[in-house]
Amino acid sequence: MAGVEMPRIGLGTWRLAGEEGADAVHAALAAGYRHVDTAENYGNEDAVGLAVARALAEGVLTRDELFLTTKFNREHHGGPERVRPAVEASLRRLGVDHADLVLIHWPNPEQDRYVETAAALAGLVETGLIRAWGVSNFTAEHLDRLAEAGLRAPVDQIQVDPVAAIPGWQAAVHAHGAVVTAYSPIGRAELGIETREAITAAVARTGRTVQQVVLRWHLQHGRVVIPKSADPARQAENLDLLSFSLTPVEMAGIDALDDGSGPRQHPETFGH
Repeated sequence: MAGVEMPRIGLGTWRLAGEEGADAVHAALAAGYRHVDTAENYGNEDAVGLAVARALAEGVLTRDELFLTTKFNREHHGGPERVRPAVEASLRRLGVDHADLVLIHWPNPEQDRYVETAAALAGLVETGLIRAWGVSNFTAEHLDRLAEAGLRAPVDQIQVDPVAAIPGWQAAVHAHGAVVTAYSPIGRAELGIETREAITAAVARTGRTVQQVVLRWHLQHGRVVIPKSADPARQAENLDLLSFSLTPVEMAGIDALDDGSGPRQHPETFGH
């Protein structure tokens, strides 16, 4: 992603759809977010586009200040004749003339078309329709196959949280020279992260929220984070991560929460 800078804190938008979704994205942009992550499969590119158009019209930001990410589905896997129309359709729904980053949402290995799909997507950078390309939910094996074809994705968006930290998977992404973007970075509610001593101790020392502590843990490990929230107060909290830091002991304590369970959905068995 040479020459393209991606803000390390973004807004995840899964399930933020319709008028309420547009309002939530607009509130985030007004609060200072400059990175918004959406996808064809979320069914909300139009809502994100409305929020962006409103923010641009109000002078909240300029298009050059916004980093807009989207992703496309399995039915568009293949050569340029499939990939380019998929990207153009996303741009129409978003109401923009280019995307800053477009990802292959899942590898769908049973189709075995993700390598040619990546090649076609990478080729769109030269057209100006996208500034950068990348992948999501690609494992070491998938990245290896891309590399064998001379393709190196600069970004792999994967599920990472303190309980499912997938260190081996992350190491493979880094070995390929890619940045990890963590989706669902706080983890599932049923995991009870807010009750773990490593988290509560860091919350007590810093005076920050559980969410802020966990997101700061991600940042200190060099990851990009895209937490989702429709609440303006929570959005502001999630954006305020640079005014404090965690100690090495706190970082190690949160690292130790990993139970080896891995992500909720594995790309060998799930995709769309």
